[in-house]
Amino acid sequence: MYVKNNIMEIVKGRPSTMNDSYQLNVHKLLEHAARVHGDTEVISDRRLQGGLRHRFTYRQVYERVNRIANAFERELNVAPGDIVGVLDWNDHRYYESYFSLPSIGAVTLELNIRLHPTELGYIIKHTKPKGLLVDDSLLQLAEVLSKEHDFSFILVMSDKPVEEIKTNLRVLGYEELLRSNSPNRPSLTVDERSAATAAFTSGTTGLPKGVFYSHRSIILHAMAVAIGNSLTPSDVGLQIVPMFHANAWGTPFASTMMGMKMIYPGRYTPDTLVEHIVTHKVTVTAGVPTILLEIVRRLQQMGVKTPGLRITSGGSEPPSALAKAFMELGGRVIQGYGATETSPLVSMALPKAELKELSDIERFEKMKQGLPIFGAEVKVVDPITNQELPWDGKSFGEIWLRGPWIAKEYYNDPRSSERFTPDGWWRSGDVGVVDPLGYIRLVDRLKDVIKSGGEWISSIDLENFLMAHPYVREASVVGVPHPKWGERPLAVVSLKPEYQSKDKEEVKKELREHLLKRFAKWQLPDDFIFVDEIPKTSVGKFRKEEIRSKYKDIYMGNG
Repeated sequence: MYVKNNIMEIVKGRPSTMNDSYQLNVHKLLEHAARVHGDTEVISDRRLQGGLRHRFTYRQVYERVNRIANAFERELNVAPGDIVGVLDWNDHRYYESYFSLPSIGAVTLELNIRLHPTELGYIIKHTKPKGLLVDDSLLQLAEVLSKEHDFSFILVMSDKPVEEIKTNLRVLGYEELLRSNSPNRPSLTVDERSAATAAFTSGTTGLPKGVFYSHRSIILHAMAVAIGNSLTPSDVGLQIVPMFHANAWGTPFASTMMGMKMIYPGRYTPDTLVEHIVTHKVTVTAGVPTILLEIVRRLQQMGVKTPGLRITSGGSEPPSALAKAFMELGGRVIQGYGATETSPLVSMALPKAELKELSDIERFEKMKQGLPIFGAEVKVVDPITNQELPWDGKSFGEIWLRGPWIAKEYYNDPRSSERFTPDGWWRSGDVGVVDPLGYIRLVDRLKDVIKSGGEWISSIDLENFLMAHPYVREASVVGVPHPKWGERPLAVVSLKPEYQSKDKEEVKKELREHLLKRFAKWQLPDDFIFVDEIPKTSVGKFRKEEIRSKYKDIYMGNG
């Protein structure tokens, strides 16, 4: 393959003798697990959703998936290419949807239940899903979305009989349909380049953008996750990353590939996660620093060691204190880097021989966001000239990414041309540097996105909506450090002259109520600062770096 005039051209050589027509299909992962690791358990805990604990073997999960896939085809008329949305927590039924719908050529649409209903409504309108799977604890949200879109069917996922479900929606029972269908299915081969699952970005710069993952990309990514995490069938995994986040970082597919025992904790708290880690002797998990900090604090209070526990941390950079705390408990934190557009794995902080003389914490800090995993091409590009920069540890530029599990475009979105090049590179928007050993270090975002607890918040969207309020003349929103959440939004507001004498606490209350019309509560600024004039550049842009510097300590007492 080479590039000519920014277009990839493929050189065709001598034919091989390999079975290259064999299709990499997602459901073959579960079929393999059922056959090779049939007695290994998949555990689901739905107690905080008002449900039960469940224990299944891979063999039983495979039968359940076949039954519900038959129901989708024969009773609900789901056809290849159809999209079906899922509103659920991290439980076994969500896990089953990762395989059942793709096995018939349909697409599992992972709906982020943390988004504001207006953002979810946009995703529904944009993708037009045929049906909806919804956990019984989330029916209220489904009722809101049903006003925006006419679903052909809504399946309620519950441990209770469907007759006991209270809702104004016309629903069918997931378990009732599953039980009424056969566990036997004809072997169906799906084109590996067909979409299997889909997820949307968190709307960091405007409306969310859709990424549709192919069967092929998911399988190749799962192999990379398994290799990067050194997974084996003897590992025990805990699914902390939400299953609506970029295929749950690929863990459900990689763990199934390896036949690992897995715990799906449902709707969880730090306490229930610690309970699972201790009870099941978890050896591998992944999550954002916010939740990992809560876990390690509880383990320290309990005096419990976690020998051999490997934790992949992403979403935002984990503090050295977190890594050190887990090291003292016998565990290890491994930084990873990625995004919705990259499935998400791009790199992992795996040690090279050159670092063996360093202490554990020095090695952790040196490795930063890690080494690119094979399959993820990385280059550093000058954002002004678009010239590639050297891997010298000094040349900062935008990180560009390309590979078989990295998107080439967004789903039906004209914004694709802003982020993707004709020869397949995705402009990440991350500013970083790569050192001579190949380790990536991120330093900032090209845009002023706020990373809070692993979630991204758009400062521009908050500003625009604030400035739509009649009191507000100007508003600038920045992310400032927070001891628990990494960053939290701070709004700096200049009021119109006629409102400057109003009681500021009353104004804050009104602005919060105004923002709640458009944003989820966790996206709102923690505080509002009122100023006569917001500092600006010569061309009228807000001096956000100056604002961040001035108020950098405002939340540091809020741990």
